Amino acid sequence: MRLLLVEDNRELADWLGKTLRQANYVVDVVHDGEDVEHALAAGDHALVILDLALPRMGGMEVLRMLRARGNRVPVIVLTANASLDGRVKGLNEGADDYLAKPFQIEELEARIRVQLRRVNDRTAPVVACGDLVFDTNTRLFSVAGDTLALTPREHAVLEQLMVKAGRTVSKAALSSAIFDFETDADPSAIEIYVHRLRKKLEGSRVQIATLRGLGYLLRDAS
Repeated sequence: MRLLLVEDNRELADWLGKTLRQANYVVDVVHDGEDVEHALAAGDHALVILDLALPRMGGMEVLRMLRARGNRVPVIVLTANASLDGRVKGLNEGADDYLAKPFQIEELEARIRVQLRRVNDRTAPVVACGDLVFDTNTRLFSVAGDTLALTPREHAVLEQLMVKAGRTVSKAALSSAIFDFETDADPSAIEIYVHRLRKKLEGSRVQIATLRGLGYLLRDAS
């Protein structure tokens, strides 16, 4: 899943970005509010982590702008001012969740997982297709009970296919969801990652089908 982190404290942003990438998220980072709209337009972000104290355009103004334009991306607000009035105002403006600074990374990751389950219409933390299982709490895939060893990009591709199992996912959608701003994305790279995943899924009861001109489909091959 690709996340957008909006945080003006560069030291905190670097640490959060690194930590979330280690948890197999794709993370883009911007440091002021005016860059948010452009960032969201340039990538398929599943969730925004938004600081309120931003230069040029404050986080609350960013939130109002997104909702006024019909953007429904989940937003978790980070703030050092977590007063009741502030939380109520933010939630009324369209925030999906609030987390006060300082916070524990485990709590932020748990809140991210909750929002991603909600946006994908799932309540259970475990997603299954055939004998392929994805545990959203541990961020690990397994086949018939055995953990599947994946590179970060393979993980990102398979996660996109898994949460949309039974539905076609275009190559463009996969590319937009797994490559961050700092990567010069090559469309043919998706074919390479899918090929590698197919090799790793050989012998399982799940299949990645190619629908020519449309994209890829993860399905139960039982």
